[in-house]
Amino acid sequence: MGVSPVWGGVLSGSGACGYRTPQRSLFQVSNLKKILQSVLEYSHDVLGHQISEHHMPDVSLIGEFSDSVELGKLLQLVLGCAVSCEKKQEHIQQIMTLEESVQHVVMTAIQELMTKDPLDTLASETYGNFDSQSRKYYFLSEDVEEPDDMRQHCQDLEQQISILVEEKNALTLENKILREQKSGLESDTGGKKLLLLQAQITQLQEETFRLESGKEDFRTRCEELEREVQELQHRNEELSSLAEEAQALKDEMDVLRHSSDKVSKLEAAVDAYKKKLEDLGDLRRQVRLLEERNTVYMQRTCELEEELRKANAVRSQLETHKRQVRELHSKHSEEALKAEKWQFEFRNLKEKFEALVKEKERLMDERHSLREANEELRCIQVQQTCLSQAGSWLGGPLGHLTSRPLPDPRETIVRLQQENKTLCVQEATYRLQLAELQGQLEESNRTRNRLETQQRLHQQQISELKAQVEELQKALQEQGTKAEDVSLAEDGLYMAFPDLCPVALRP
Repeated sequence: MGVSPVWGGVLSGSGACGYRTPQRSLFQVSNLKKILQSVLEYSHDVLGHQISEHHMPDVSLIGEFSDSVELGKLLQLVLGCAVSCEKKQEHIQQIMTLEESVQHVVMTAIQELMTKDPLDTLASETYGNFDSQSRKYYFLSEDVEEPDDMRQHCQDLEQQISILVEEKNALTLENKILREQKSGLESDTGGKKLLLLQAQITQLQEETFRLESGKEDFRTRCEELEREVQELQHRNEELSSLAEEAQALKDEMDVLRHSSDKVSKLEAAVDAYKKKLEDLGDLRRQVRLLEERNTVYMQRTCELEEELRKANAVRSQLETHKRQVRELHSKHSEEALKAEKWQFEFRNLKEKFEALVKEKERLMDERHSLREANEELRCIQVQQTCLSQAGSWLGGPLGHLTSRPLPDPRETIVRLQQENKTLCVQEATYRLQLAELQGQLEESNRTRNRLETQQRLHQQQISELKAQVEELQKALQEQGTKAEDVSLAEDGLYMAFPDLCPVALRP
């Protein structure tokens, strides 16, 4: 409709508020910008009214996405100009010809514009006339004689409807928040598992590197011991050859004993034996060194046996941990069953809640139908009043038309109120049950996470204890091999020099 004959058409319903298509979005945005510019210029130049920033609509959102909030701001500005222009009486008359609900919405928008701009000096002059006239017309239909209790019931029903709508919005928002929390928990649980697996992989890599370095050290030590064994074998062979030479010299001494003419040769043999005795002293010192090494090896063997006993004790602890892990597995399965049970009950309560929401929608539809029936009753009462007046004028020929009984909606309204109260009580009960089940479900999830963490820690301890037991077994095997090699070397010496070795050193 045109706001002013001087400024032309400010708003065209078919040009700016039509169906949005991708081809027409830019064209619509351009038209809306022109309309907004015209409204602002008219308000500033003609009415002397400055529009505040929070009343300025975003025409790009209206043209591209059909934003209802921004469109409401634009329509609010247009209505403010319409009731303040030169043709405001015509526009007010056109607004008063609309339905009561539409009149109420228009009046509320204009009053909101008035209250949000208290600094506007022309607000009382431009909008006051429309406010008084619209109020007169809005309450014109209520001047008809009606029961006060019916109007009160209608007002109560409207308040209950607004309360139910607010509760529905709150429940929708709470459901959205719970879904976001659920998705966040699932994503957090997956990230924690990934971090734990990465930490385990890093720990296993470090353990592998440490074992490889220990393996190289043991291999070097084994090579050194093998070289020592080979040297001892060579020395044993030399000593065997020396023993054979000594035996030969002994035979020669027996021959020279019977030959007095070979005294010089025997003296030379004595000198040779002296040298051999010196070599034998060296051999005895080597035997003592070997005995000391054997003692050290025996002490090391005792220490390893003690470590083996400790390892057996650790193995018993390992069995205890295994039993604890099995118990934790059983507890985990029980908690999982409980969690499934709570989830099943949560789904049942959710289905009941959806049924209550549907019942609420049905009651809202029935309320609308009752409102329409109430309006029809008003029309019938007005018609009866007119017919009674006409009957009094015409001498009563139409009096039988007003004698029909009217349906009384009080019983239906009382019944709907009782059902509404019952549904509100049931909804509160189900909401409490839903909160309790959600708390129990969160508690079961925390218990399950705690049990999983304990299980992982026990598994890590078990793997560490197994690695320690394997290391101890390898060390015992290597020490046993070394002791056997030393005992074999000593037996070879005793067998090579049975007469030269002292009695205390013989086995």
